[in-house]
Amino acid sequence: MRSTPQVVVAGGGLAGLVAARHLAGGGVDVALVERRGTVGGRVRTLERDGYRFDRGFQVLFTAYPAVRTELDLEALALRRFAPGATVAGPTGRSTLADPLREPETVPSTLSSPYVSAGDALRVARLWWELRRTEPDALFAGDDERIDAFLRDRGFSEAFIEGFIAPFYGGITLDRSLATSRRVFEYTFRTLAAGETVVPATGMEAIPTQLAARVREAGGTIRTGVEVESITATGTDSSGTERVDRRVTLETDGGPIDADAVVVATDPPTARDLTGVPSIPTDGRGCVTQYYALPAEIDLETGRRLLLNATDRGPNHVVPHSAVAPEYAPDGTTLLSATYLDEQFEGAGSATGSDADRGPDASDAALVERTRRALESWYPDRQFAALEALHTERVPFAQFDQPPGIYDRLPDVRAPAGPVYLAGDYTQWSSIQGAMESGRQAAKAVIDDLSR
Repeated sequence: MRSTPQVVVAGGGLAGLVAARHLAGGGVDVALVERRGTVGGRVRTLERDGYRFDRGFQVLFTAYPAVRTELDLEALALRRFAPGATVAGPTGRSTLADPLREPETVPSTLSSPYVSAGDALRVARLWWELRRTEPDALFAGDDERIDAFLRDRGFSEAFIEGFIAPFYGGITLDRSLATSRRVFEYTFRTLAAGETVVPATGMEAIPTQLAARVREAGGTIRTGVEVESITATGTDSSGTERVDRRVTLETDGGPIDADAVVVATDPPTARDLTGVPSIPTDGRGCVTQYYALPAEIDLETGRRLLLNATDRGPNHVVPHSAVAPEYAPDGTTLLSATYLDEQFEGAGSATGSDADRGPDASDAALVERTRRALESWYPDRQFAALEALHTERVPFAQFDQPPGIYDRLPDVRAPAGPVYLAGDYTQWSSIQGAMESGRQAAKAVIDDLSR
């Protein structure tokens, strides 16, 4: 490698931060530029009036390999969800727990209308198979929809529609279960092997820690800088070794020249900047609304998610302050309800107003829908005191992941010239995919500059 190559990372999300850290650790003079005022990309937390609101429902899976490699988990002061979930539907509420971790919950779990003894045995068999499979191997081979995969294995319709649909609706933002089975298998294995957590101070603690590691490794971070275009310059030799490769970034603050650039922006921006057509731009969105509720109103879920077994109302409700008391002032209960894009199709407000249909439904309409859902699940309680605190609309939370898409995703070296890609869209849509993509991009840059 020639003396101190200069590399720019465009984008300060998880992928860009991990890439910058590994580049700096590899002896590269690296500068990360981010158009927003803070780093984190889609992983952000708003603090207001003693509350913490993550940008939509976000959690961290501790068994992700990249999470264990890139983060100091102990320093994040993690707060843990209880495994399983409480499912609410027309027949009432029931708790589905992890019998391997909480054997005492087996009777109550098997009494649920959403799981049979056969389903429980199939879950155990699937876990046994997946725990013996290397994680990366799960993204090879045949592919199909999640629902088709589960039906082929004999799971009951009640289990698939009542539990898996809302649970994986929260993970994939696809309650229809049309997402690739590879996501299901990878996350199922991950959930069984680790814990589901949030940092005590909110999910933004993750990029904050990664940014500190970039600086510790010698990298620099500049926020408020927007990249407008990228142009590869110089020439390539006629042989196998490329020489005089340079790249220029035009930004709103002037041009930046470098030996290489890592594009770590969101997928639509990355496609615009690089012209790589295989970058996926079809996305899934959601709306998460946060509420305060008097502490004396107990939803009796403990630290478990509350899942909606029907397609009416929110997909799931999260008891944030029960999991992480630091998310709310003392004596206050903080909840959130998340609606998926598909749940708005054909839905309207109580008055049927067109303005309250779709993902752009008014905050008041969403509060009313959540209140009606809670009152149907808890007919012995009143939710007139439910107070909306914040609404987070995320139109592009994940790229769409139908069966077969992973065979079409771009390589980190897909752009022309000394331009590289870092984003979950080179792996799969997840924190694991984002972090691993950053490491892979940094390795490719260092390898190429070393030739």
